[in-house]
Amino acid sequence: MPAEPPPVASPLPPPVEELLTAARVVVLPMRVKFRGILEREALLLKGPAGWGEFGPFPEYGDAEASRWLASAIEAGWQGFPEPLRTSIPVNATVPAVPAARVPEILARFGRVDAVKIKVAERGQSLDDDAARVAAVRAELPDAAIRVDANGGWRVPEAVEALTRLAGAGLEYAEQPVPDIDGLAEVRRQLRRAGVPVLIAADESVRKEDDPLKVARAGAADLIVVKVAPLGGVRRALDIVAQAGMPAVVSSALDTSVGIRAGLALAAALPELPYACGLGTVSLLAGDVTSDPLVPDDGAIRLRDAVADEGLLERYAAPADRKEWWLSRLRRVYAELA
Repeated sequence: MPAEPPPVASPLPPPVEELLTAARVVVLPMRVKFRGILEREALLLKGPAGWGEFGPFPEYGDAEASRWLASAIEAGWQGFPEPLRTSIPVNATVPAVPAARVPEILARFGRVDAVKIKVAERGQSLDDDAARVAAVRAELPDAAIRVDANGGWRVPEAVEALTRLAGAGLEYAEQPVPDIDGLAEVRRQLRRAGVPVLIAADESVRKEDDPLKVARAGAADLIVVKVAPLGGVRRALDIVAQAGMPAVVSSALDTSVGIRAGLALAAALPELPYACGLGTVSLLAGDVTSDPLVPDDGAIRLRDAVADEGLLERYAAPADRKEWWLSRLRRVYAELA
């Protein structure tokens, strides 16, 4: 069984004053509501090795957010491991929009071979989910389709929904229920019923104190890994190696600076069997670099993301939000230290 990963050695963090001096806070508009928000806030850090992104969502506590800060410091002050590949296949992401908007959403991603569809949105029904999935399948008859419930179903609801949605040819279902025991039960019931949908764990990896608990429980067929919530590229690589399971690299609604870290992880993994969820810059109506890390023919070319001064000024956060983020940075740094 997988053992708990040992700590990944990393240099001591730079002094907090250095981080505060380097910090730039931005507010980026979004094209469509995603995770219930229409603006994405993030704090960017420029270090000697490049740019890093600190963007834990506002509701996250300081202890959880400290992993995001560790990831930003790794990017800016340590840099990334050597890549094994320079082109990263990515999926399109379809938010919980009405089915009629699916063609518009997909058009922003260009040609893609895989699509992740948000389901189990609060206030919507399984009929809404089924219509959205059917609309994607109609637009892309040959694409790999995966659905992401963000833990929004209970076990009976998940089994019912995935049994119904399986008719569209699902590649896998991401975090259909909130907890690890529930994931294992959904997986057992689908197998027993002969429903060919794999189960992927996301929140049950990145939000657990022990990210390998899913692997030990046999609760999933693959894991979704996100660099910032796991504490950086090197720690994420170690977790994937210890888990011994196929991994999908995904994003946390990052700017191109944050996506660069996700690309670094995908580029360094020994195997990359699934398209990655790193095409989400297409959901933003603005970015911090003049060369956004967006898909071209279903893949993103590995390259650095350099923040543009003009864009940093254009999307600069108002004074109160900037102070909120700087205050958060001070608190989270204390947790990290």
